[in-house]
Order: sequence, then C-alpha cells, then structure tokens
Amino acid sequence: MLAIPICFFALFAVFAFMDPQGVYNYIENWSLWVRDWFGNFYLVLGFFSVIFLLCIAISPLGKVKLGTPKDTPEHSRWSWIAMLYSAGMGAGILLRAVQEPVFMFVNPPLQTGTLNNTLALEYTFYQWGLTAWAFYGLFALIIGYYLFSEQKKGLISASVAGSVHNQWVLNTIDILVIITTVFGLVGAIDLGTTQINGGLNHLSDYQFTINHTIGITVIICLLASFSAWKGINKGIKNISKVNILITFLLLLFVLLNSNFISVLKLFFNALYHYIVDFIPLSLALGNYNPGKAFLTDWTYYYWAFWLAWAPFTGVFIARISKGRTIREMLLGVMVIPSLGTFLWFSSFGDHAFRIIENWGSYNNEFGNVFTSVFVFFSEFPYHLFINMVVVLLLAGFLLTSIDSAIFVLSMFTDKGKTTPKKAHRLLWGIIVTVFCIAMLMLGNARPDIDMLIALQKILIITSLPFAIFIPIMCFLFLRELIKNR
Repeated sequence: MLAIPICFFALFAVFAFMDPQGVYNYIENWSLWVRDWFGNFYLVLGFFSVIFLLCIAISPLGKVKLGTPKDTPEHSRWSWIAMLYSAGMGAGILLRAVQEPVFMFVNPPLQTGTLNNTLALEYTFYQWGLTAWAFYGLFALIIGYYLFSEQKKGLISASVAGSVHNQWVLNTIDILVIITTVFGLVGAIDLGTTQINGGLNHLSDYQFTINHTIGITVIICLLASFSAWKGINKGIKNISKVNILITFLLLLFVLLNSNFISVLKLFFNALYHYIVDFIPLSLALGNYNPGKAFLTDWTYYYWAFWLAWAPFTGVFIARISKGRTIREMLLGVMVIPSLGTFLWFSSFGDHAFRIIENWGSYNNEFGNVFTSVFVFFSEFPYHLFINMVVVLLLAGFLLTSIDSAIFVLSMFTDKGKTTPKKAHRLLWGIIVTVFCIAMLMLGNARPDIDMLIALQKILIITSLPFAIFIPIMCFLFLRELIKNR
C-alpha cells in the first residue's frame, strides 16, 4: 500500500515542476467543477454530520463504551483534550486569529441586520465550530468503535469491510485517505512555516527568505518525526500539554489587556446568533447565503480542509479515546474545543476591532494572514517577547499536528496497527518533509502561481470521495451499532 502513494506524490511533484501553469489550471478547473456540482452537498453534509453525532450522543447509544466494559481511559481528561485540540486545530487558530474576524468585520458576508462585529464572530464561529469538529468526530467515533469494540484494524476501510468484500475497493479507500491526508498536512505545514517566517521578518530587520522557510520546515518536521518515533505517551502528549498551557496563558494575556466585559458580551451575542442561525447558516438559506464566490474561498475550502484532516485526526482521536463512552467522546470532541475556539476568536476579534477604531482608519493592516497576529500584538505591552512566544507556539502546534499525522499515516501503512512500527514512522517523516520542501520550492520557482492556494484547491478535489463516502459509512455504522447493542 505504501508504494502507490509514494509514486503518486513523486509523479505529482515531477509534473508540477515540468508544467506548473498547466497543473495549476487543471487543479483550478477541477475545483470549480466540484464547487458547481457538489458545493451544496458539502453544506448539507456538514449539517448532517452535526445532527447525526448529537443524536447519537444524547440517545441511549451514547452509553456504549469504546472498548470492553472493563476498559478505562488511558489518558487523563486534561491530556486527552490537549492532544485532540493540538492535533485538530493547532497553528490554524494563530494563522486566522485576527485576520479572519477582521476580514468578516470589514467585508460582511451576510446582510441579516446583525451588527458587523457580532456577525463577523458568528461567521467565524460557524467555520471553526461544531461542523469542523463533527467531521473529526465522525471518523473518531466510527474508527474507535470498530477498533476497540469490534477489534478490527485501525483503517478507514474497516468501517465498510463487513459489507464490502472486494479487497481492491478497500485498498483504494485507504490509499485515497493517505493521499488526501498528506495534501492536507503539507498545506497546513507550509502555511504554518510561512507564518513563522513572516513573524521573524516582522520582528527583525533581517530579511528571511524561502531558504529560511525551508530550513524551518526541515527542523520542525525532524522534531515531529522524532516525537512520533517516541510514541504518544513520551512525545505527542507532553508537547500537546505545553502547547495548550502556552495558548491559555496567551489568551489570558489578551483578556487582561482588553475590555473583559466587552469580550464576554461579544462572545455571548455571537454564540447566541450562531446557535439560533445554525440551520440557515449551514444550508446557506435566504439572507444567509453569501454567494458562490465567497463560499468557494471560505466555507467550501474550510469544509474540504476539515474533511482532509478528518481521517487522520479522527483516527488519532479514536486512538487516544479507548475506555470512554461514545457520549463523552462526542460531546468532548465537539463542544469543549468549539467553546475554547469561540472564546479565542472573541478575545482577539474584539480587541482587533478596538485597535482599528483607535486608528481612525483601516488600510488592511490585518489583511496578511501570515503577519496579522504579529501586527496585532505590536499594539500590546511587551510585544517583542509576546511575538516570540507566538513564533514558538506556532512551531509547537505544527509539531503536534505533524507528529500525530505521521503516527496515523504509519498506522495506515502498517496494516492498521494501533502502535505502528518505528520504521514506518521514520519513513513517513521523510516523505512529509521532502514533499513540503518540494511544494515550497515550486511556489518560489513560479511566483506567479501560488502553490498554497493550489494545495487548498486540491483539498476541495481530493476530499470529495470522503464527502460521498461519509453517508454510506454512517449508515453501515449505525446499523452495526444498533444490531450489536
């Protein structure tokens, strides 16, 4: 199984270097085709995933334990939440912490009569909240159940193996999972390391170049590979705890230097509108339809990104959730990280709106996704120290996302073993590092082609099979769960 993905990535890199414009145009055309034909399906799927999981969680089925009745959780609740959040969101909350709320504030996607600051946070909540974690939760639930309750392999194909007996089809499912996972991971790594590079440029007079970005990428990937090689208990768990602690302290610093009452008011107002408007938001109904262009650039991309990360993040969450009930896992995965993310965006967003108000005019100072958070902290005391902490936190989040992905990719290629061989972890560390470097070099070789945008559009294409696969997987799982209960 390992040889096919390696050949695919090698061929992709060769064709991209030989004819980058042709490859880019091909990706663009296919992504538009997916948007035009399946865009609404993505929206319906996101809404369905949330409702499906909430219904299972609150039903008697939620009492079923992932594992045997005697199994107890391997990790404390604190360690569990730290690991699932670091793997599931990571550097993204720093990448978009300021840029996205401000963009939505300056360019309201909807006209619903809601105040712009509340609407900006409401839409940000929508794109980072329940739906994103529901995609993760679906795979975590189904793979966790088959892995620990049915003692099947830790592979996505295991969810349909009882009904589909054609080995070629099952192998194809797992190969598609690997390919989509790597594209999603590489896109996130290159975005994260480019943000680190942007932060270093913002903090110093020295001009950091693409070579420095590549160097940062290599160092982080090597450290992540070592963490994955050490395993969950010795590597991933400890780094995740440190990440969450620093994130909490950073959030506390912003709150202490903000109008706390204003932040809470905005948080609860946006949360109220998010809950009340969840159905029309999810289905883009009436005044809640921002149009195809906006949906393509934002919602469809986000849904494709969450779907691309869902198999490996879901398997990782399943791997660390043995001994917990379905109800605890689903509510823990969907509600706790969502509320934490909402408070994060409320704190950064409210303060950014006030900064803009104090400036008197806005000239897109927060428009650059790679430097916006550093510009934001430049308005705070101790800004040099805080921005250095942000750079370190970015690296820490990338570490936990990469090491958990390497660990799960190793599971996929080592016959679904919950503790894959270290040789597989080492090999995937090398593959991910090389592919990240190739994409960064390709983007630098042709400045007229934004390879990071190309990778985003690739996710819209490669995540389509999973979008179609999810309803089938859910139906077969629910039938199995009810039958065995």
